[in-house]
Amino acid sequence: MKKVTTGTIAAIAVLIPLHAIGETDPARPAMPPMDVPLMNEQARSAGVNHVYSGPWEFFVGGGAASFDCNGDRFPDLALAGGENPARLFVNRSNPGGQLSFESRELGIAPEDAKNVTGLYPIDIDNDGFRDLVLLRVGRNILLKGGPDCTFENAGRAFAFDGGRAWTTAFAATFENGQAYPTLAFGNYVDRTAPGSPWGTCHDNVLMRPSATENPDYSEPEILSPGHCSLSMIFTDWNRSGTPALRVTNDRHYYRDGEEQLWRVDPGKPPRLYRRSDGWKRVNIWGMGIAEGDIDADGYPEYALTSMGDTKLQTLDEDVEEGRPVYRDIAFERNATAHRPYVGDDLKPSTGWHSEFADVNNDGLLDLFIAKGNVEQMPDFAAFDPDNLLLGQHDGTFVEVGALSGIDLDRRGRGAVLADFDMDGALDLVVVNREAPTSVFRNQGGRTSWGARPMGNWLQIELQQDGANRNAVGATILVKSGNATRLRKVQAGGGHASSHAGFIHVGTGVAERAQIRVQWPDGEWSPAYRVFANNFVVIKRGQSEAHYWYPQ
Repeated sequence: MKKVTTGTIAAIAVLIPLHAIGETDPARPAMPPMDVPLMNEQARSAGVNHVYSGPWEFFVGGGAASFDCNGDRFPDLALAGGENPARLFVNRSNPGGQLSFESRELGIAPEDAKNVTGLYPIDIDNDGFRDLVLLRVGRNILLKGGPDCTFENAGRAFAFDGGRAWTTAFAATFENGQAYPTLAFGNYVDRTAPGSPWGTCHDNVLMRPSATENPDYSEPEILSPGHCSLSMIFTDWNRSGTPALRVTNDRHYYRDGEEQLWRVDPGKPPRLYRRSDGWKRVNIWGMGIAEGDIDADGYPEYALTSMGDTKLQTLDEDVEEGRPVYRDIAFERNATAHRPYVGDDLKPSTGWHSEFADVNNDGLLDLFIAKGNVEQMPDFAAFDPDNLLLGQHDGTFVEVGALSGIDLDRRGRGAVLADFDMDGALDLVVVNREAPTSVFRNQGGRTSWGARPMGNWLQIELQQDGANRNAVGATILVKSGNATRLRKVQAGGGHASSHAGFIHVGTGVAERAQIRVQWPDGEWSPAYRVFANNFVVIKRGQSEAHYWYPQ
């Protein structure tokens, strides 16, 4: 059963009064009574000219990774290319100015940069440089990060055999007592099976580090059965302190497949939650997964994208504690996103990357979903623009994709929401299949009253010495007034895409806040009192937080 726990509250408090709707322009959709972020597409002027393309193996995938690779704290960008080489885009934006990136090769063997479906940043060897996991059709690759955005293949150094599968999902966590992260790889169709590409699914793989001085992933564990995974995430669904591995699966639903939740206890073989544990069978074309604690009660909700609609799952309140029984609240929260919201194509949508974030800084979580037909599937919408669902104070969502300007005629796949110009507003990058990557700069909000700045914000960086330097698995609580917002530091989820760096929190009208951190081992930090509209650096063991100012 859901509970209100220490440091959390049961519901999101009202932060700002709703504005009355004024007169609207009949040529555009009616303006909802909230700040709508204005997204300006700047890919060409920003220097991002990149396309994800290729044959049927690249109908899925198409990921993006944002992370700081040169130590300036500005998020840089790496993009999967499919049959094109993956590329790096180093952030050269001025604070609060137009977006600008310098295009580079990854600096690895040309054949290693091709056939990439997704990318995930994580500091594997705790040296202070984020490494980069490349998911590929074929052998996966771990790239060891170095100074000034340099990379080298770390397969031999980390005793990592990337296998030969078609990999489309990834997640990582630091298990208790381990110096290096546990890596999970989700695989798609077994291309060697009879009837490929419509044959059986590959098993997934869990890689736990051996107890050595250096990362050693030479003894993988098989997660069987595999049902053609397209996204996975480590999640502390029951606040036990031990994350489980949640997997969303695509193609095998019509045989014996379903969504999966793996129990991953330290020192024990992974075990599937089954019907006897309370797990319910869910059969969808699972594409992407996002975790967000909508009501800040400590128990996360999950947005699962699919072909036809999006599932929004919450832990059932009427079951005994400790049983993973979920119910779908997408319809009652207006979050199904099951058809295009503009145009005259009424066929079902196809959802891919999903991500919770506060894009208008009002203190409420919003939901972004990348959309796009798989290729030319006639039973699904051909014009299927990405969704931007703004959270409302009653817990529902409202679609503002057209009003914000992200309703392009492209086939979205992976995406990241990150503050590339460091102005406090989250920008958006979407990787599109067989079309240029979209780069949207968030230029602030507008309401029915006209243009005005959005709400206040904080961006938080966590540091700790030794293993897990970036505190993957930590919980951040930000309290202002009677409202508490909760964020998790994670590596995984989405669709082939991930962000590492500052954790963004909108605070609405609140100009001051109190931050507490539950570190990955369960220890709580003291309360840090901070002013909003700042970048805050919190180092474990220090009694005060520090501000960082972008130069």
